[in-house]
Amino acid sequence: MTDKFTPEQRHRCMSAIHSRNTKPEIIVRKYLFARGFRYRVNVRSLPGTPDIVLKKYRCVIFVNGCFWHGHENCTLYSLPKTNSDFWRKKLARNRERDAVTAARLRGMGWNVVQLWECQLKPKEREKTLAELVATLDYLLKGKPRKKKTYDCDTETFSYAAEPYAEYGE
Repeated sequence: MTDKFTPEQRHRCMSAIHSRNTKPEIIVRKYLFARGFRYRVNVRSLPGTPDIVLKKYRCVIFVNGCFWHGHENCTLYSLPKTNSDFWRKKLARNRERDAVTAARLRGMGWNVVQLWECQLKPKEREKTLAELVATLDYLLKGKPRKKKTYDCDTETFSYAAEPYAEYGE
């Protein structure tokens, strides 16, 4: 199947996609800020330019779009029917780049949390964000924060982040 767009047209369409300050990122940032977390956004000095960096927690958060990062088994991700080979290769490169970036950050001593766009849809949002806060509290190794405004079962927060084993326990 041939692509109906020229490379120049495709570039113009794709350049309209924003990679910063997306709606899912803003949802996460507002939630964290309202609960007393302070962070930096899009830190260029770290590999992959993480969306949110919490230095105190040695934690970076990537808020990934399900399509652009190839979230397998997700309703928001499907391979386009036109120019499928191009998209398959592009999305595979994106997934590979994400894995390499996460490995580099872990090698530098950072904890990496990956949130997906689908986890921030209204039905899943509160659970995902509460589990993110529980993950951050866990990373602080039980030290109490000044402002604690959530009620979450800390045994089940691996939904929003990686399991405990990934953090060295």
